[in-house]
Amino acid sequence: MRASWCGKLDRRSTEWAIVFPGDSGHRSVPVPYLCVMDRMKAAVVQAGSPLFDTGEALAKAQRLITEAMREGAELVVLPEAFIGGYPKGLDFGVTVGSRSAIGREEFRRYWDAAIDVPGPETEALGALTRELGHHAVVGAVERSGRTLYCVALFFGPGGLLGKHRKLMPTGSERLIWGLGDGSSMPVVEIGRARLGSAICWENYMPLFRTAMYTKNVDIWCAPTVDDRESWQATMRHVALEGRCFVLSASQYLTRADLPQDVHPVQGDEAGTVLIGGGSVIVSPLGEVLAGPLRDGEGILTAELDLAELARARFDLDVTGHYARPDIFALHIDERAKEGVVLSDRGDQPPGTFPAQ
Repeated sequence: MRASWCGKLDRRSTEWAIVFPGDSGHRSVPVPYLCVMDRMKAAVVQAGSPLFDTGEALAKAQRLITEAMREGAELVVLPEAFIGGYPKGLDFGVTVGSRSAIGREEFRRYWDAAIDVPGPETEALGALTRELGHHAVVGAVERSGRTLYCVALFFGPGGLLGKHRKLMPTGSERLIWGLGDGSSMPVVEIGRARLGSAICWENYMPLFRTAMYTKNVDIWCAPTVDDRESWQATMRHVALEGRCFVLSASQYLTRADLPQDVHPVQGDEAGTVLIGGGSVIVSPLGEVLAGPLRDGEGILTAELDLAELARARFDLDVTGHYARPDIFALHIDERAKEGVVLSDRGDQPPGTFPAQ
């Protein structure tokens, strides 16, 4: 007996069936399990994190991840700098050529709010994703050596799975964050898909996008604080160009999320919106699956049809069949770049000589 496929599978249906032809007609057997295996429920969290309060930010992240996963999400993305905080509207007392004592103290508080990776906060988040059995991508501020970095942290049933450091902080972010290097541009395998991350305006770096596309990213996680309407066009462009799902999670931050003794340039009214959200989920063909979310905190969810990845790549693969390597080439240096390298006499850098 020969079986044939019938029915239709789209985002609103699970109507696949096996049809067995026979003497008395056709017998149809639904196979929803096969449909489920090609699908993944994903969530993006839109929320603000309290500045200078790492404990409360961690607790809020745990609550939101738990809420999303208990509603069926297998992957949850949190906004940029959610743990550690995004100090929107603060200037840290900087003018060209000078830094104020008040600004230095604000940076000291920001330093104290950052986290070690790995550290107690990553252990807590890893324990949560182990317990719930799913994956999360969390924006954070990492404290490493004597520098802070904006990072996206990957968690799953195995705990902390990877870290991406933002390659180029934007504008005045360079006052408070260092630059990442090519050693932290991971694509993380989660079984049915591959996760990658570009933080906020890294999404405007075409060579970085190309580097990630060549690693075959399937789900592009974009933690951000960009609430402009133009960001929506960027997310749809990345999805179309990379033929991947895009999950953009933005903060929704108000003046009330900042301590009373700091004064953002936007004003001190408690209800003043500092970051206005705009979280969104986009398909590999540029269709908006959920969002954009405005005017408050919330969780967006969408069912990702993973079979759509292959359908979308039929006519575009910018690092494969739609590339021109005979004309264009990209060199990617994935080595860690340390400002100081210590070596003993048996491992001298080139051009140096042992002390006499």
